[in-house]
Amino acid sequence: MTRIVLPGGEHTLREPVVWERPAGPPKSRIVYAAAHVVADPLGENTPGSPAAVDWDATLRFRRHLWSHGLRVADAMDTAQRNMGLDWAATSELIRRSAAEAAAFGDPAVLVACGAGTDHAPQAATLDEVVAAYTEQTATVREAGAGVILMASRQLARIARGPEDYHAVYGKLLSQADRPVVLHWLGEMFDPQLAGYWGSRDVAEATASFLELIREHAPAVDGVKVSLLDAEHETGLRAALPEGVKLYTGDDFNYPSLIASGSHALLGIFDAIAPAAAAALAALDAGDLARYEEIMAPTVPLSRKIFEAPTYNYKTGIVFLAWLNGHQDAFAMVNGAQAARSVTHLAEVFRLADAAGLLADPELAAHRMRSLLAVNGL
Repeated sequence: MTRIVLPGGEHTLREPVVWERPAGPPKSRIVYAAAHVVADPLGENTPGSPAAVDWDATLRFRRHLWSHGLRVADAMDTAQRNMGLDWAATSELIRRSAAEAAAFGDPAVLVACGAGTDHAPQAATLDEVVAAYTEQTATVREAGAGVILMASRQLARIARGPEDYHAVYGKLLSQADRPVVLHWLGEMFDPQLAGYWGSRDVAEATASFLELIREHAPAVDGVKVSLLDAEHETGLRAALPEGVKLYTGDDFNYPSLIASGSHALLGIFDAIAPAAAAALAALDAGDLARYEEIMAPTVPLSRKIFEAPTYNYKTGIVFLAWLNGHQDAFAMVNGAQAARSVTHLAEVFRLADAAGLLADPELAAHRMRSLLAVNGL
């Protein structure tokens, strides 16, 4: 058995779990894994530098997710939008990811990409925000992917109230050529999005959000909500118009929310794809006990990765991809691999092992030892 000395003591790794790949995508839920990008380890990738991406490894990881029957949500916050992935790299990611998806099936089904306003940081009017959204949406649609209208820092900065959100999103939804996903990212994921939908009071913001959706329901495929509040999500889900889906983005409470009826668009599914796919197959088969048995040990892992400051969760996601051999270096654009401490990462290692998510314990232990050594341990 593989042993390793971690901060706090020796740890003996469990035997690897061989997760059975499902025959196809989940039938009872629509599930997206929000995917990370793999940085070029020889690229500059220092804070503030243009993103240098290892495209081969980045696309290989998307094939890994599709092979487990999951859809991919790309160019989202998990891919470090607004945290290092500039628009030049983002637009290239959108084109490459959609083209890669075509080898597996319909890109519009297999991949949905974030369209936002981050390439126009100086946008100062609602019309400029609409123009920025429109440009990015066109890039996504031209690539053949589905569209996720990401929450906009620029809109959050200039909006005076709910009416401004309705004006912007009303124009965007009116011109949509197919239903889109709306994105509500809580301020724990991005403090600059505080008060989104026109109020810092969640109940008031929700009322505004629902009013918008009801007015434009045919143009809304679903809503992706990341507020880490299970009670709020179930209430919102029940209030949505018929046909509008709720995609949970709650990386703390996803097992119960999915079991009770939410679809999913989750960053944690990047890290736990093999287990998540097996659990969803059990849910499809009506075996709720097996679903819960698989999902339960992934929750402590997810809560550790997404602990405050939550927006640094990408570091843990990439760390696990490195441990599992999906990329050759623990490197991130914007130097974000330094956003978590070595003690935090050691606990992520322990919890991933407990959940059966270290595919090759020897490789994972070797890489963990090298990280510890670099940190003087």
